Amino acid sequence: AFWGTDQSLVNYESVPSAPLLFQVRNGHIKRITDNDIQSLVLEIEGTNVSTTYITCPADPKKTLGIKLPFLVMIIKNLKKYFTFEVQVLDDKNVRRRFRASNYQSTTRVKPFICTMPMRLDDGWNQIQFNLSDFTRRAYGTNYIETLRVQIHANCRIRRVYFSDRLYSEDELPAEFKLYLPVQNKTKVS
Repeated sequence: AFWGTDQSLVNYESVPSAPLLFQVRNGHIKRITDNDIQSLVLEIEGTNVSTTYITCPADPKKTLGIKLPFLVMIIKNLKKYFTFEVQVLDDKNVRRRFRASNYQSTTRVKPFICTMPMRLDDGWNQIQFNLSDFTRRAYGTNYIETLRVQIHANCRIRRVYFSDRLYSEDELPAEFKLYLPVQNKTKVS
């Protein structure tokens, strides 16, 4: 589950105590081979983004307990509505949610949820989400840990991982890289 001697990187797919929950209504979630990268990916497609998603952990009473502040997702833009949500715990012991979507145009901060727009380039994107920075900017509190991650339709997922910092391509192990001639990096801001 961890890479590196300081356990600075954790792979979302390999958290053994936190299996994925698949929720599908009017869509599908399946492993396919993506032609662009010639690799197996998880495709999430649905007519309604709110009813087709994966979530981790599967049990709503459990939490991930991941303290690493950077969430990195390698996602393919399917040119349809797409959203993801991350629930964190802050130093006031409050559960906060961050939801980024490609169909929203403004950022809204409410006491327990912050919703924000996200622009994806065509094809594959690397989404880098600094949870510590977002918690501080949105709520004036400090990030403690990630409790839950939900990735909704419509996208293809190559990799989702947490890290202690952003790593250059040269520092990452092969399975955390996306092998493409040109790589798109998207920062949620």
